[in-house]
Amino acid sequence: MEKELELYIHIPFCVRKCNYCDFLSFAADETVQRQYTDALCREISDWEGYGDGRVSTVFIGGGTPSILPVREMERILDTVYRHARMENETEITMECNPGTADREKLLAWKNSGINRISFGLQSTDNRELKRLGRIHTWEDFQESWHLARKAGFENMNVDLMSALPGQSTQSWQKTLDRVLELEPEHISAYSLIIEEGTPFYGQFAEADQKRAADEPQNLLPSEEEERQMYEDTLTMLAAHGYHRYEISNYARPGRECRHNCGYWTGVPYKGFGLGAASFLHHERYKNTESMQEYLTGEDPVREWQKLNKAEEMEEMMILGLRMMQGVSTREFQKKYNVSMKEIYGDVISKYGEMGLLKEEKGRISLTEAGISVSNVILSDFLLAE
Repeated sequence: MEKELELYIHIPFCVRKCNYCDFLSFAADETVQRQYTDALCREISDWEGYGDGRVSTVFIGGGTPSILPVREMERILDTVYRHARMENETEITMECNPGTADREKLLAWKNSGINRISFGLQSTDNRELKRLGRIHTWEDFQESWHLARKAGFENMNVDLMSALPGQSTQSWQKTLDRVLELEPEHISAYSLIIEEGTPFYGQFAEADQKRAADEPQNLLPSEEEERQMYEDTLTMLAAHGYHRYEISNYARPGRECRHNCGYWTGVPYKGFGLGAASFLHHERYKNTESMQEYLTGEDPVREWQKLNKAEEMEEMMILGLRMMQGVSTREFQKKYNVSMKEIYGDVISKYGEMGLLKEEKGRISLTEAGISVSNVILSDFLLAE
């Protein structure tokens, strides 16, 4: 069976940075966007590794890829098609922000081969969206959503975010209700993380956050409220036929994001664009984050790491345990010629006795209780040097 290969294409441009965002993204005019597309197409054309496997998925992320002019996106995809060996059913996903997609763009993307759209909604409450620094409203999203359906997109994801400043359990339930009425094929539901270097960090990262009674809109939900939002997400999505296949991802049967599943299960991938990462032949690469350097057209790789056996075992466990199906003990044995229990027996026993890990049908996975403390558990699968 021919090997599988995934492609990631990074578009770093956005209208403006959101208050919580620490991704590599920034605003730029069409001249810079055109120059970047030139360099990106050159990188895609120059790569010599397409013979490593047939491309099963392409993911165009950002930033906000949907702000690119249609002609630039078409150039990028045409370059991919000329060089990559695609599957008949290659999943091609593009991230899209509401308010940046019109009828003409959506039809052009569909005609270019994009068959999956991932909308960054986050909330259906306009006050919450404003606090996040989003450029769109709930009404903007609805318009974009219905235009995408009319354009023929039958596989769409909605990104949602809970534990937002000023968010209540009731407003989160309302967001879920509204999105479920639209019947998306896939929902990603994340909890807000305050990242260093973002506007939110200076506002919320102080120890013992001041809970000013006169400014409830600026407060983060309590731990109890955040836990209730988590429980509501599980209950409401399950009741509408969505199964959780990864810690933060829910899908209708057969609509799981194939690109992300590949990432969590160790499928090799090649990243193109500013700051893009790759994992090929047991090696990790990362491109420069300097636009000036990237536009020169020289080799953009600035970081390189050859993974040893221990590091690969760590990744198989840490990434694989994010998925509800967990990690196969048989696949681990086959891949590394050593049993999982021999390497991780103590950790598995420790969390198994605590009811946080389970072993069923030859697979090790997190329990429901384990998912809520997954970061602590997964860190224990790091092997000491």
